[in-house]
Amino acid sequence: MPIHNFNSGPSILPKSVYEEAARAVIEYNNTGLSILEIGHRTNWFIQIIEEARSLVKELMGIGGEYDVLFLHGGATTQFMQVPMNFLDQQARAAYTDHGIWGSKAINEAKVWGEVDVVQSSANSKYDHIDRLEFLSNKHSYLHITTNNTVEGTQVHHLPETNLPIIADMSSDIFSRPFPFSKCSFIYAGAQKNMGAAGVTMVAIRINDLPSISRSIPPIMDYRKHIEANSLLNTPPVFAVYVSLLTLRWIKEQGGLGVMEKRNHEKSELLYNTIDALPVFSTYVAPSSRSQMNAVFFIEDELLQQQFLDECKELGMIGVKGYRTVGGIRVSMYNALPLSSVQEFCSLMKDFARRKG
Repeated sequence: MPIHNFNSGPSILPKSVYEEAARAVIEYNNTGLSILEIGHRTNWFIQIIEEARSLVKELMGIGGEYDVLFLHGGATTQFMQVPMNFLDQQARAAYTDHGIWGSKAINEAKVWGEVDVVQSSANSKYDHIDRLEFLSNKHSYLHITTNNTVEGTQVHHLPETNLPIIADMSSDIFSRPFPFSKCSFIYAGAQKNMGAAGVTMVAIRINDLPSISRSIPPIMDYRKHIEANSLLNTPPVFAVYVSLLTLRWIKEQGGLGVMEKRNHEKSELLYNTIDALPVFSTYVAPSSRSQMNAVFFIEDELLQQQFLDECKELGMIGVKGYRTVGGIRVSMYNALPLSSVQEFCSLMKDFARRKG
């Protein structure tokens, strides 16, 4: 039985990526060594991480004014590390709250300085993202989450502001062309569209990194990582390697324009199916729907569980909604083939015919 992987993360990888990664676990590039045992300061690994950093810049269309780092700790560590480096004592930061991850980032930032929530959809169960038109210059930066995996919403327009924009792009990085150069700082856990769990990519415009009066431990200091070319300490070698393979795959497929076209086709098919079948419903505003994560429901919880059971029986995994939201969640990252969404929509139609 074929498996259709709709997991929200760690998520599906291109077959060619995990096949090549599997070969490298046995022996990397005719070295006689596994990728798991090569030294992180050898030329072998330095070539890997430098190519990965270069591909990030190429795909983003950013230049030498940015540095790219591969760091430990997942995107959650960035909730703390960003304000530690960007928010000075007695200063204020602007945050948007459009879901659980933005809310967590806000709580972490409050440890390091004053935080103003300049936009929130919490009162409507995070069902939409309004366009943010204007912000004053009293803040050190604006933090946004571009895609909300739990709630199924996505930012489709960057705000017009002179503030440095810091973007958590963990769940939609490299899924579409994006005005990356309008952001001062971008971070993303790799395990959605960019590789395996265990590494976080950071792209930082060097001149926008402020001088902070507080003392920062070296391992948390972006400047120290930049000086060390992302080799301040032992990096997650295998996770960086899988990211490199995935970045190569994105480029070989045609880049972000091709990714966007495929992702639009998948999400449009799924949302059209949801809208056409009364047994399924979604509270997410159409203008805010995510191309990465569709969240929807069957009002009758017993019927919903029957649908989830049928998904499991047919090899459609990872479709149960997040524990705080419930319902059904279908994640459609870059490597998910259209055929998996087509099979899922066929099941929806058949289920609606039988149960609707």
